[in-house]
Amino acid sequence: MCPVTEASHSHTTIATRPSVVEKLYDGPGSDRAISWLVTLAITVFAFVLRWVDLARPKNLVFDETYYPKEAWTMLHLGYEGTWPDVHPGTKTKINDAIAQGLTDGWNADASFVVHPPLGKWLIAVGEYLFGMNSFGWRFSSLVAGTLLVMVTIRLARRLSRSTLVGGIAGVLLSLDGLAFTMSRIGLLDIFQALFIVSAVACVAADRDWFRHRLADHLVRTNRQDLGGSFGPLLLWRPWRLLAGVMFGLACAVKWNSIFVLATMGILSVVWDWNARRLAGAGPRAWTSLLRDGLPAFVYLVVAAVPVYLATWTGWLTTHGGWGRGWGAEHPDHWTVKLFGAPLASLWQYHVDMYNFHTGEGMMTATHTYEANPWGWLLMQRPIGIDAVNDIKPGVDGCQAVNDTCLRVISGAGTPILWWMAAIALVAGLVVWIAGRDWRFGLPILAMASTYLPWFRYADRPLFFFYAICIIPFTVIILAMWLGRLIGPADGPNRRRGAWLAGGAVALVAANFAFIYPILTDALLTRKQWLARMWFKSWI
Repeated sequence: MCPVTEASHSHTTIATRPSVVEKLYDGPGSDRAISWLVTLAITVFAFVLRWVDLARPKNLVFDETYYPKEAWTMLHLGYEGTWPDVHPGTKTKINDAIAQGLTDGWNADASFVVHPPLGKWLIAVGEYLFGMNSFGWRFSSLVAGTLLVMVTIRLARRLSRSTLVGGIAGVLLSLDGLAFTMSRIGLLDIFQALFIVSAVACVAADRDWFRHRLADHLVRTNRQDLGGSFGPLLLWRPWRLLAGVMFGLACAVKWNSIFVLATMGILSVVWDWNARRLAGAGPRAWTSLLRDGLPAFVYLVVAAVPVYLATWTGWLTTHGGWGRGWGAEHPDHWTVKLFGAPLASLWQYHVDMYNFHTGEGMMTATHTYEANPWGWLLMQRPIGIDAVNDIKPGVDGCQAVNDTCLRVISGAGTPILWWMAAIALVAGLVVWIAGRDWRFGLPILAMASTYLPWFRYADRPLFFFYAICIIPFTVIILAMWLGRLIGPADGPNRRRGAWLAGGAVALVAANFAFIYPILTDALLTRKQWLARMWFKSWI
């Protein structure tokens, strides 16, 4: 890839091949201060865009009927309590009662939940700060969705070696309808996306850190290359450790994050081998698969385990959670003898959760908005998150003529962005395989590891909003292609490329503005809504 740079380069008459040290020192540009100004400016833009009317609607929407309520009981009990169907004091449906400010309807009976607790603890932070209301249970999603934009910018900049490309990726993700919507509702997936992208960004940073340490070794020993030796072992890998922490947090939101962990772990070790090979380790580079691979396993997998377990502290340190007493009731079970009663109970709880997700009940279930993964990249079937239909003229501000009004929140990506990103993904796959360009390989592998495992469960109800973990990586791929279109700072076609890339971003912005009403519960006539439903499958 020919990265975009912000500075002009002088032309030399004779092209010189870069040395091994120069290749190893390759990394993000020197415009660090400017890059952070760009990052923070776009991040603030994303935050403000998502902040506006965050509390609307005031009722629980879609799966908010689960997670904010579970989070509220966790604040009080340390584990997920139970909410009755009807508020015990008023006989009002419990969700309606919560919207009215009656948040005391729960009881201490344990509720069987099928996801780890971290996402709910994060939702609970907003509820602790602002109360059990629509702003409170969505605040943490707002923060996570905003940070997702920031981390995407930094990852895109590191891959492309260009602040401009990082900024393009951030703007595009800010204007994606799915990322926007998931940042404004109290669901788990936005937290998973944040931790996954953060972990992948740490893996990318570890690659540069490791290569730079090899280059430092060569400079310090005044050598052109390793001359067939293995080189320094470099056991301390701070970025790799941080990646393990982030993967542990991602798995503590949703288990399928483990596929990304496995993929990035293998890729990271392959990068180590390749760096040593480039540095001149010769045949000894192959021993990197073991000598660097074992520490990598410790940093990425072993370190993730205590992080994951720590998120269960509330359940482990109390006694009322679902299945918490299983170990005491089965003192002769091998897990109790090996781990002790509390951890054995947690193990059995995980078995029960796994059986739920893979059991016949899930495999035979159906849902109006289920979306096969084959259609996710083209946004074949968005999801309806909330809807108030058939609002008559004169009601709730409806001024329709020979029509009715409605208010909806759709989990829909910005169509033009998703379609351009899908094309960029295919082109990036070609460049990665044919051109062996690691910069495209990383986001493609990360995207694939969040996407392809879903096909194993395509017979059960799956939903488009799961693709929130896909779009940051495909946006990065698209941004890198737009960067290539712009070209280097002193390129002859930079002006024309800039116009074309700017036009693509402007088209995405216009498309986002057009679908904004169906993302935000705005009042629309039915005809206005249908104008935004471009395909029958979207209805």
